[in-house]
Amino acid sequence: MGFHRQCDGLTRRDAIKVGVLGSATGLTMGNFLRMADAGQINKKATSKAAIFIELPGGPSHMDTFDLKPNAPSEFRGKFNPIKTNAPGVEICEHLPKLAQCADKFAILRGVSHSLGAHPLGQQFVFTGNRPNPSLDYPGYGSVVAKEIKSDDDLPAYVAIPKAKQGPGHLGVKYASLQTNATPKFGSPFSVRGITLGNGVTINEMQRRSNLLKDLDRTFDNIKDRDDLLSGLDKFSQKAFSMITSNRARNAFDLSKEAPSYAKLFGEDDFSQSCMLASRLVESGVKFVTVSLGGWDTHSDNFSKLQNNLLPKLDAGLSGLFNGLAAKGLLDSTTVFVSGEFGRTPKINARSADGGRDHYPRCMFMLMGGGPINGGQVIGESDATAAGPKHEGINPEDAAASFFRTLGINHRKEYDTSIGRPISIVRDGNIIPGLVG
Repeated sequence: MGFHRQCDGLTRRDAIKVGVLGSATGLTMGNFLRMADAGQINKKATSKAAIFIELPGGPSHMDTFDLKPNAPSEFRGKFNPIKTNAPGVEICEHLPKLAQCADKFAILRGVSHSLGAHPLGQQFVFTGNRPNPSLDYPGYGSVVAKEIKSDDDLPAYVAIPKAKQGPGHLGVKYASLQTNATPKFGSPFSVRGITLGNGVTINEMQRRSNLLKDLDRTFDNIKDRDDLLSGLDKFSQKAFSMITSNRARNAFDLSKEAPSYAKLFGEDDFSQSCMLASRLVESGVKFVTVSLGGWDTHSDNFSKLQNNLLPKLDAGLSGLFNGLAAKGLLDSTTVFVSGEFGRTPKINARSADGGRDHYPRCMFMLMGGGPINGGQVIGESDATAAGPKHEGINPEDAAASFFRTLGINHRKEYDTSIGRPISIVRDGNIIPGLVG
């Protein structure tokens, strides 16, 4: 990743850069290390931005968007399907708000792969590339940040609160700005590095920025400037532009939303995060990741879904679709929703309420907004949702289709630091009927 490590960690040069940048922006050494671990625009594109909803843990497809009411009891579960406003499309009864805006998104069923461990599944689904031990693929947001130009006083990519996938081989300059927290209903929300805290003034920021420039001139005399330093330079310049920008600070200020708009969303943290995502896109941010975890329901599957996870997903995601539509942003914003895999069709007996285990052979995804043809189901699972009924949809196809909505050529190649050409998506084809 471009670190110059000795037996005691970072070299003095790296540490100085991080230390100065941290004092100026609130980027601590720990946060920096997490970040470090962490095109071609088609004229037919209609989406200018994207929001990716991560559902880490792996949500049960059979209890959400791919119910099987006619399956044997040990498979079908406790929930019933309800009709949506899209003819012929049914989803879980505990998603009533999403049922009323199903015309705004497409449901992908019978999505299938073979990686049943959380980290590997997330690497695959959240990048569109099967994990490779010799290569770190970038997450969707980092690719979008590289391919679609953003204004200097706004972050290109924001993760609320964090993203599962980092910038990979693209380098730290395409990492997300992580909020590290979620907005709370009725409380002010601020992001370190965007808001000026601890008595720091604009003049103080200017002084620290000048110090960074002096350091850069010193480092210019060193011929072996690496990707880490160039990434830090870009990050520090962007951070300074954002900190001194009213536009950036206003983008994170949910109190400026009209009460009538705020009512579209629930009061839970996920709903408030979805509202923040819509505000960020409206302000000019190109990519936002929102995470809702807790889907690893090996036990108490039905109670966890009914009492917690599904109401949150229903309120936040319906608010996002309806809110983007109300602001005239849905046609220019792609929304992509996915976990890393589905869950076993057969219910286990680990608890009285039953549970479902990891199951990559069958899962669901949602895509809406932009040029996505909503109000439909694409793909089909078999009678017990144990696998695709016909040819399945794979994560590569989903990724290729997602990038197509933004006008990004998924076959475009990047050169790594050693000159190795790497495609944005190694395999994959556009899913027929999904993208207009």
